Amino acid sequence: MTKKSNNKTEVKPMMTSFASSPYTTTDQSSRTRRNVGGQIERTNRFENIDNGLVPFKYSKGVNNQSSLNVREAVVLCQKAYYNFSVFRNIIDLMTEFSATRLYFTGGSKKSRNFLEALFKKIDMQSFLDRFFREYYRSGNVFIHRFDTKLQPEDFKKVTQTYGNSSLFAQEEDGALPSRYIVLNPADIQMGGNISFFSGIYHKVLSDYELERLKNPRTEEDREVYDSLDDETKKALKQRNIGMLSIRLDKDKVTPVFYKKQDYEPFSVPMGFPVLEDINWKSEMKKMDMAITRTTNQAILLITMGSELKDGSLNVNQRSIETMQKLFENQSVGKVLVSDYTTQAKFVIPDIASILDPRKYNVVNQDIQMGLNNILVGEEKFANTSIKVQVFIERLKQGRDAFLNQFLIPEIKRVSKTLGFKNYPEPHFEEIELKDKTTWNRVVAQLLQYGILTADEGLEAINSGRLPEPEESVESQKKFKELRDEGYYNPLIGGNEKEEEGRPDGSNSPQTTKKVSPIGENTVGKEKFSIEKIKENLVLAQKLESEVQEQLKAKYDNKRVTNKIRNLAQEICQVVMANEMPEQWSEKVVDYIDNPIDTNHNKISEVQSIACEHQVDDYLASLLHASKI
Repeated sequence: MTKKSNNKTEVKPMMTSFASSPYTTTDQSSRTRRNVGGQIERTNRFENIDNGLVPFKYSKGVNNQSSLNVREAVVLCQKAYYNFSVFRNIIDLMTEFSATRLYFTGGSKKSRNFLEALFKKIDMQSFLDRFFREYYRSGNVFIHRFDTKLQPEDFKKVTQTYGNSSLFAQEEDGALPSRYIVLNPADIQMGGNISFFSGIYHKVLSDYELERLKNPRTEEDREVYDSLDDETKKALKQRNIGMLSIRLDKDKVTPVFYKKQDYEPFSVPMGFPVLEDINWKSEMKKMDMAITRTTNQAILLITMGSELKDGSLNVNQRSIETMQKLFENQSVGKVLVSDYTTQAKFVIPDIASILDPRKYNVVNQDIQMGLNNILVGEEKFANTSIKVQVFIERLKQGRDAFLNQFLIPEIKRVSKTLGFKNYPEPHFEEIELKDKTTWNRVVAQLLQYGILTADEGLEAINSGRLPEPEESVESQKKFKELRDEGYYNPLIGGNEKEEEGRPDGSNSPQTTKKVSPIGENTVGKEKFSIEKIKENLVLAQKLESEVQEQLKAKYDNKRVTNKIRNLAQEICQVVMANEMPEQWSEKVVDYIDNPIDTNHNKISEVQSIACEHQVDDYLASLLHASKI
């Protein structure tokens, strides 16, 4: 009897490696499978970026001509500045660091003095504050200049003061700037030119401005009205005026933009990218405030009944209803007497987990990075130093934009009007965020060596600016004249040498003749060695240290107190006045026990030096020990 073959199919688990492919032949035992969804290219990969807002908007301006404006972005940044402290603080911080004092180099002294007086008259420092606030807040600054024509008598005063007879060669040239104002960039539209490099700007008038132009009240109102074209003046006379815009004069309006490209009509405000993060944080704060208003209500939870041995519940519905009526009734005093089956407790919301500040970490970090805030955050000193450098460089870019795009061209125009042959160049004082101790020491050395005058030294300490070569030569000449007159002479060795012989014009014969030894100075009898002064000063410092150590041991103190320090100075002064320098250290113990004068002759000589040179006893003792 033959055996039957076992042809049962082996059952295998359902796994990817054993799945058959429809593209394989029948003799293959397995197939592979791929994840098609992982290789499909998304059609909306950049949806969030693509849906981002473009701040430039098209609108219809004068005579139904298309124009561009950046009103929405500017208004949003202005509202963020008004309402959110983090946005306002960084704008004010950058403004205050940028609006440092201006100074001028080059040109003539008269031109520098004139520009300093002019900018002081129009309050340029206040305008700097307004300019940089608008520059960092909206990124689009439109500066309008108001001019004032000078009268002939004013021409003479300027000529007499600044000594230039060619001032105002023609009467129509006699106009100087009297005021600079910053226009609201939200009211500015651009149009009339296919290129954005040099566009034509129009200002949309508000209802208040329309009323002032219809009925001019001040000189500025009349000046603006007179500068309008005939078509705009005609439109102002109409009763029902919708939107009216005036063309800005290129000669009087200077635009300054924050990092604007040539193909962009306006600049994108610096804070525009973080507006969504600020709005997100505001939404979360409103959510927290709404939750906070509900957390003052605690819920009283009363549990009644118990579980029997067989698993059923022993609940008395009537008792539950009675308890509800008891707590609903406001006029009945609530005294609850119950058995172990009744439990009562308050359900208090977990405020700590609901109002956890960690949910603000991401949005705060995004806002700080977007606004370049260097004053917050827990970082290492090295990282903070790098951020400070980047912060200063960003401020430098804004200051250079103010100088190159507005102030320097304005100075050229004014200098040309006044007839100056050359014009000075403006600069900002440097921003100093480091310790000034080392810098002050360097300035003190320059003062000591006579490289800087007294005024230049004080200016360098206050502003960190050293004089230019031309300014230094002029200051040194003036300083020398004052020195020759007896000013700025040091107390020691600084008296001016008297001229030898009798005064000019003396006709009477000389009655006395005092012959001094060869080499003796007629100014004073004593001579002092600089080297000895330096050596004795070192010995005096060592003497004070030794006295302090002895006093610490005497009074059993581990450190030098103010009392010991003052007492050591007095003892050192007594030792130096009575003993020679080589004996100072040897006599320390004797004078600590008995600090009185012992060498009265030397004391008299020291006091004589102090009286002659007007110095204290300590310095007089050093000079006495350093005599040649």
